[in-house]
Amino acid sequence: MKLSDGFDARRLRPQKTGSGNWRLRVAAALAALFATFGVLLLMAGAATFLGRPPALGELNDSTTDASVLLVVGVIMLWGGVLGWRKCRRRIRQRKADLAMSPHLMKKRD
Repeated sequence: MKLSDGFDARRLRPQKTGSGNWRLRVAAALAALFATFGVLLLMAGAATFLGRPPALGELNDSTTDASVLLVVGVIMLWGGVLGWRKCRRRIRQRKADLAMSPHLMKKRD
C-alpha cells in the first residue's frame, strides 16, 4: 500500500526565477574578456622572445619581463576559458528540468 500523503510533485521542479541569468551572462562576458586579454599579453611576451620590437614599450624590454608577461598571459587565458565554460554550462541548464542529482544526468558538455 502506497503512502502518498506528503508527496508533492511540484517540489521536484525548481522555482522559476529569472533573476540569476543576467549575472551568469555578465560573468561569461568578463571571463571572455580575461581570456582575450590573456591572449594579448601572451602575444606581447612572445614578440619580445622572437626578437621583434617591444609591443608594450618599456614594460617588456628584457627577457625576464617577457617571461613574466607570458606566464601572466597563460594564466589569464586559462582562467578566462575555464570561467567562460563554467558560466556557459550553468546558463545552458534548463530551469524546467527535474531537480536530479548531477551524476544521474547525461554528460553533454
